[in-house]
Amino acid sequence: MRPLDDATLRILYRGRLASCNYDCAYCPFAKHWESPAELAADRRGLARFCSWAAGRVDDRLAVFFTPWGEALVRRWYRDALVELSRLPQVWKVAVQTNLSCPLDWLAAADHKKVGLWCTYHPSETNVPAFLRQCARLDELGVRYSVGCVGLRAHLADIEQLRRELPEHVYVWVNAFKSQPDYYDQPLLDALTGVDPLFPVNNTRHASRGHACRTGASVFAVDGAGDMRRCHFVDRVIGNIYEPGFERVLRASPCPNDTCGCHIGYVHLGRLEMDSVFGDGILERVPREFAERAAAR
Repeated sequence: MRPLDDATLRILYRGRLASCNYDCAYCPFAKHWESPAELAADRRGLARFCSWAAGRVDDRLAVFFTPWGEALVRRWYRDALVELSRLPQVWKVAVQTNLSCPLDWLAAADHKKVGLWCTYHPSETNVPAFLRQCARLDELGVRYSVGCVGLRAHLADIEQLRRELPEHVYVWVNAFKSQPDYYDQPLLDALTGVDPLFPVNNTRHASRGHACRTGASVFAVDGAGDMRRCHFVDRVIGNIYEPGFERVLRASPCPNDTCGCHIGYVHLGRLEMDSVFGDGILERVPREFAERAAAR
């Protein structure tokens, strides 16, 4: 498979789904459930997107599902991952997930093209149960990363995950940025000991005026097909269902003062995160961990 490059259209898809089967205290989508009509609209939007991707036979696509909530408890998202992974023009399809759903459906996918960004939530599951799901991903040959929000109360679980997961699995930590000066030095040291890239995530990176791949080779798409340069710039720049949508894709500097989320700053040119993550940039797997997995 040819390496990832800027000729690949990297699409961050976020449809109407805004519900989760978990009840994490820090998450606004915890235990929110849509109406049947809202779910049907999300399903129609995703089906339309998959049909569009199937028709882009002359493109090279990478799709990353970043839902507000948990997508894989919905069958239509599982079906979409399988369908997209089997399209020759799709280079990679990845998804953020809490890993709570059954995983046997992944056997029908092209596992070489699937990547899972798996978040552990200590209030909703336990380490042994989560590790069993990870072991199943290893059996299926699916590449994945594992991580957790870096709350002080989560430290013991985060360290246990790092001890018990195979060394080819990257364990990341998302900084808790809602409370200023949350981290003292011992906690910073402990979390960096698990995730050497934690200091990068624990920074709101100056971004205004800096080069970024978003809006050019990377862009966000919603359930109606509306395009934005990323999830953090709300201006609509086009629609994938309109002829010639590609004309809106061009390099331009970031308009925001700072960028503090991994799915945003990873595309900032000056941070050179593409050299750190390589082909694992969607599922958050650094190059060195992908190489360890390949050597197994």
